[in-house]
Amino acid sequence: MILYPAIDLKDGQCVRLLRGEMDAATVFSDDPAAQAKSFQDAGCEWVHLVDLNGAFAGEPVNAAAVESILQTIDVPAQLGGGIRDMATIETWLSKGLARVILGTVAVENPGLVREAAKAFPGKVAVGIDARKGMVATKGWAEETDVNATDLAKSFEDAGVAAIIYTDINRDGAMQGPNIDETAALAHAVSIPVIASGGVSSLDDLKALKSCGAPLNGAISGRALYDGALDLSAALAVMKA
Repeated sequence: MILYPAIDLKDGQCVRLLRGEMDAATVFSDDPAAQAKSFQDAGCEWVHLVDLNGAFAGEPVNAAAVESILQTIDVPAQLGGGIRDMATIETWLSKGLARVILGTVAVENPGLVREAAKAFPGKVAVGIDARKGMVATKGWAEETDVNATDLAKSFEDAGVAAIIYTDINRDGAMQGPNIDETAALAHAVSIPVIASGGVSSLDDLKALKSCGAPLNGAISGRALYDGALDLSAALAVMKA
């Protein structure tokens, strides 16, 4: 399994939110590129980026910070937030991003996901963010009546590289991931699933590894910044 350290960008800074609330942001670094480099230097194979402002605005907002990160690191990076048309997808991939994450448009314009996945094989992931199993969009600000598993299944034949499943109520809360729902989703589709939201200890990582589902990896943010999760120990667990 791959450990994806998260860099959430708000106003050009690295922050973590509590359950997706923009006014509950804690700033951890004002140098996102240096933060990304530190993750790479520690042995991380990927970096997970989120343009939080972009998720609300519907277009890239923290582009300068993302570009700085891409120019600083050699490991692949994936980005979500504000990517809602083909032109934006093409722009990011041309700047060296390894994978775009499509969330809101996966609900509102699934045809775009299919088109992008076909045009850029291996470079398009779907972000499914859910509260109590139901998908939320636009930076988690809007609830939908779409079931997370049904949405994942709808892209089974689309050729997407991964599904990033986030339990919003666990995100940033340091309460552990929703292992049962994540495992159920991974069993329901053949698409690789990455767990997100609440991953905050070595025990969480061990539980995800032993949940019986073929998970691709796990994303962790706040716990790495707080020191609750030791990065080198976490990488060792994931590679064991």
